Amino acid sequence: MSTAVADKPKSPVASAKRTKLTWPVVLLLIALALVLFAVVGAATGNHGLTSSGQISAALASAVPIAMAGLGGLWSERAGVVNIGLEGMMVAGTFCGAWGGFLVNPWVGLLAGMAGGALGGLLHALVTVTFGVDHIVSGVGINLLIPGICAYVNRIYYKDYVTDGAGANQSPPADSLPAFTFPGLSGWLDGIEQHHWFLVSDVAGIVRGLVTDLSVVTLIAAAFLVASYFLLWRTVFGLRLRSCGENPTAAESLGVNVYKYKYLAVVSSGAFAGLGGAYLSLVAAHFYRDGQTQGRGFIGLAAMIFGNWMPGGLAAGAGLFGFTDSLQLRDADSVHVLLLVVAIAMALLALWQFYRRRLTAGVISTVVAGGVAAWYACTDEVQRPLIVATPYVITLVVLALASQRLRMPKADGQVYRKGQAK
Repeated sequence: MSTAVADKPKSPVASAKRTKLTWPVVLLLIALALVLFAVVGAATGNHGLTSSGQISAALASAVPIAMAGLGGLWSERAGVVNIGLEGMMVAGTFCGAWGGFLVNPWVGLLAGMAGGALGGLLHALVTVTFGVDHIVSGVGINLLIPGICAYVNRIYYKDYVTDGAGANQSPPADSLPAFTFPGLSGWLDGIEQHHWFLVSDVAGIVRGLVTDLSVVTLIAAAFLVASYFLLWRTVFGLRLRSCGENPTAAESLGVNVYKYKYLAVVSSGAFAGLGGAYLSLVAAHFYRDGQTQGRGFIGLAAMIFGNWMPGGLAAGAGLFGFTDSLQLRDADSVHVLLLVVAIAMALLALWQFYRRRLTAGVISTVVAGGVAAWYACTDEVQRPLIVATPYVITLVVLALASQRLRMPKADGQVYRKGQAK
């Protein structure tokens, strides 16, 4: 019997389990990445990529992306595709700045979420009640809401020019509080300035996470954790996710599918609105036309990268936030990143050859050689390429990660009540 079991052919499912990313594997990859950054920093003398300033900027860029992605997760887990997140974020930037200017930034934060929730309510009404295609509704919202906000901004703030309003921006609002861990930040700063191998790099990263931390960042982190427990550890979450997997079966078990879809899509808009309010109350202190710069779409990419799970979504937001923050760094730091990418691709090529995946190994080798030649033959990365980096990374990551992903089965399907009968 033991021989028969040993000779049994291995199923594709078993093979997939062997290659699944587990937490120990993820932590090992993070440790290897830290060592790689430390080696490159020591070799080039440029420690900008692991400096506390870079990490703080990456965290600030990741928050609106994470909130947009969380909105997408809630909506799509209930079976409603929401590409209107960009428009809902715009509603959040406008309403957040409006409430922050007229009352105070805390009211602005709530107003931003309410503005996004109204956009979500419109999307739910069109898709759930009237059964319109989700993509068509999302595109319409992305065109409608920015137009309304730009128009209202022009007619409403024309009497507030002396307060700082302009043709395409609102007057500035007060700041929300930010926190720095007393004692810890200064101690880590001393270690970071020594540029000790790996130790100073870790100190710089941790200092960036505990210094000048906006209260909205803490709220966003709490929403991510709470969403995991609510959607995966409660009966409410089980019913909501069943609407995204098989709404007909959920209806047959007594679940009010319409109600859960409405709750999910309105919540989706509120999270996107919070991301927008962060841009107009924390990042810039005012509303400006085109302020979101496609972060709603990048949030959707982060959600897909994270396989529709909060933990993966947070990792995706961190990755896209890091690349987005490169625009704020000096050109030398971005140029050093080319060397990091070249070494990482070379290591990936060795791994592919070890796994006997010759085609993938050859492709990785060619990419590593090309990036290394780019680094060796240039002194800096051109500014337009740096600005385009988040969007290029979005396309590359989705292309590479899409084969491991599993979306909710009924995601994007139009559901009509009573179709189970």
